[in-house]
Amino acid sequence: MVQAYNFLASWQLFPEKCDFEYQLVPKSGNYKIESIKNGHVLGFSHNWVNIQNEAFYAQFSVVPNNEKASFNSDSSAGAFANFISSEINNASCLTVSFFKDDEAQLKVVHEILANGYLKVTHYGKKEDGTDFKNIEIYHKQLSVLPYASSAGSVAIRPTKEGVIKHKALSAMEDQTNMQLNQIREQIELLARQAQEINKRKELSMMIYEARITFKPQIGQVYHVYEKQDGTYVLSLVAPSEWGGGSGPFANFIATAKLLADHTWIEC
Repeated sequence: MVQAYNFLASWQLFPEKCDFEYQLVPKSGNYKIESIKNGHVLGFSHNWVNIQNEAFYAQFSVVPNNEKASFNSDSSAGAFANFISSEINNASCLTVSFFKDDEAQLKVVHEILANGYLKVTHYGKKEDGTDFKNIEIYHKQLSVLPYASSAGSVAIRPTKEGVIKHKALSAMEDQTNMQLNQIREQIELLARQAQEINKRKELSMMIYEARITFKPQIGQVYHVYEKQDGTYVLSLVAPSEWGGGSGPFANFIATAKLLADHTWIEC
């Protein structure tokens, strides 16, 4: 069970990253994998909502020893499959298979991607017997929910309790996600502002270390060149006035404007 460690978490669905060949992508969902019974059994729980706002819930457990065992779930799932098996292929791959007697009904492959996301691929058959493949992408939740979900697992009828729980959960998630997004946007804005200030500081330090033979005026634009000896000089002459080059200097560095706070910004 050591190899299963990477999968043991609550995962939240990325609906926009999913790729379904069969049925519609749910608008939200959570998926939880946990270790139970002293670490010898994997527990799976699923909770998702379709576009009609119907909530679905399913739960099962399996020993990951690649041996078929009775599928312990509710009666509606029992109509779909009566045996289950699971195998931990490696530290980044976990497979669960469902059977109706000896016939395979659904194969679910869990993969930990390089970016830490969980990719869940469902290989199954439609009602007409043709094959389908549905791909779900999840990210790990920062907080653990009391239950979790998947979109393409065994079809379970919605329950009143599940609808009530999921509506409350969805409302909570909408509010907290909105607040987190607002904070994230503020952090990103502050980060961009900090980068701009640092960039102005670096440019200003370079200019104030350059050779300046006149008094720069606030709001005016000047040009920085590198001399042959590696030092810098501030000039009134633009590169275009040198015929598009750097004139008598080794390199053109930047065009900058002096701001009221005596920092320089690149134009």
